[in-house]
Amino acid sequence: MTQAMGSPSPRGAAVGRGIGIGLMYGLWKPRVLGAWRVPASGPVILAVNHSHNIDGPMLMGTAPRPVHFLIKKEAFVGPLDPFLRGIGQLKVDRTTADRTAITQALGVLENGGALGIFPEGTRGEGDFASLRAGLAYFAVRSGAPIVPVAVLGSTERRGRLISALPPLRSRVDVVFGDAFEAGDRSGRRTRKALDEATVRIQGRLTAHLDEARRFTGR
Repeated sequence: MTQAMGSPSPRGAAVGRGIGIGLMYGLWKPRVLGAWRVPASGPVILAVNHSHNIDGPMLMGTAPRPVHFLIKKEAFVGPLDPFLRGIGQLKVDRTTADRTAITQALGVLENGGALGIFPEGTRGEGDFASLRAGLAYFAVRSGAPIVPVAVLGSTERRGRLISALPPLRSRVDVVFGDAFEAGDRSGRRTRKALDEATVRIQGRLTAHLDEARRFTGR
C-alpha cells in the first residue's frame, strides 16, 4: 500500500520496536502476559494506562507488533523530534483538535497498523478514571478493535541512580487484554454514539486493569 507524504513510516515503527526491545529488556525485566491477544495483522488500537514516562517505550518494546504512538507535542524537542518522527511516532497537540495527528492516526489504521493511545490523555494515576473521547473516535471511525493494556510496576519504587526511573533490572508487568469493538455496529459517529462508546470503553479498560492487578498481585 502506498505511504502518503508525511505519514508515519511502518519501517520506522519496526526500527523503534527493535530499539524498545533492546532498551526495555536491557534495563528492566519485563514480564509480558497475553501478547497473543493482539491480532497478528490488520488495524488495532492498543489502549494503555499511563502512570510513568516509560510506559510508552515499555509497550513499544514488548508488543508483538510495531506500534505508532500518539505522543504529546511537548516531547518532540531538540534531537527527540527527528528521532521520534523517524521511528514512526505521531506528534499531537492536546490543546486542540489536531487535524494532522488525527489524519495520520487514521492513516495508520487504514494501512493495517497498530495505533498506541494513552486514553487518559496525560500521565496520572494510570487507572483509566478519566477517558477522553479521542479513543472512541478512532475506534468508531476506523472500526478497529481495541486491545486494553495494563503496564504495572513502573511507579512502585524509584531507582537509586536515576530517581525518575524504576530501579534497574526491576520487574515491570505488561498485561494485554481481550480485543473488543467499541462501536454498536451502527456506524454512527454522532456525539451521542461517541459518548456511549466512551462509556463502554471505560468499563472494559477498567475491568481489564482490575483483573491484571489481581493476576499479577500489583
